Amino acid sequence: MATFIALIRETREGETHIADSVSRAASFQKEASSLGITVKDIYWTLGQYDGVLVFDAPDDETAAAAMVKLMAKGAVRTHTLRAFTAEDMKKILGH
Repeated sequence: MATFIALIRETREGETHIADSVSRAASFQKEASSLGITVKDIYWTLGQYDGVLVFDAPDDETAAAAMVKLMAKGAVRTHTLRAFTAEDMKKILGH
């Protein structure tokens, strides 16, 4: 499984319905699970981004599909990063 970090920004629609953000997150977790994704953590944040989503997906395509489905609902926009552990980096660097 590959790890991803999605930085979340609320859209105007998401801001208008911010009270629904916790239930939207729970709904995303269920939908992601049906794609074979494990949501590890969801955080609401202060600053440039409104939230952070940490999840494991079987591959890049599955991660992209989940983010597209999430954004299509109109409440958030995402900036998704592929994350590597120290063990992953050892393999990448040939150590």
